[in-house]
Amino acid sequence: MNLLKEEIRDSELIEKLIPQKAPIVMVDKLLYYDESKVISGLTISNKNMFVEKGHFTEPGLIEHMAQTVALFTGYHFYINNKKAPEGYIGAIKGVTIYSLPKIEENLETEVVILQEIMGVTLVKGVTRCNGVEICSAEMKTVLKTEV
Repeated sequence: MNLLKEEIRDSELIEKLIPQKAPIVMVDKLLYYDESKVISGLTISNKNMFVEKGHFTEPGLIEHMAQTVALFTGYHFYINNKKAPEGYIGAIKGVTIYSLPKIEENLETEVVILQEIMGVTLVKGVTRCNGVEICSAEMKTVLKTEV
């Protein structure tokens, strides 16, 4: 069940939900959220640092997926009136990239939480462009703990 009352497209709010700041912000929409899944969006701009020769590059796709995980965590903390901790990519496996999207195309990335324990989250992500799957991966993220 979607716990998001309406899509979030406000860039200022999106930037409050993730630890990354411009120019490294690789999500610009929160489209869906529940306890085990999130869907983010990104319209690729020609000003994006991961654009080369009119295409969004492989590192950009991975960063976009990682920021989708950060958006999941950030929104969870936001709706619970807590400050979200920073996180890190711990591991990536099974990365498959079928094609690279072009400037002005819209990405939608769906991340499903497979397991979450003690600040470590294992996810499966799929990125689509115009409804076609262009990238998939499993990712393990780790939340930074306060000492």
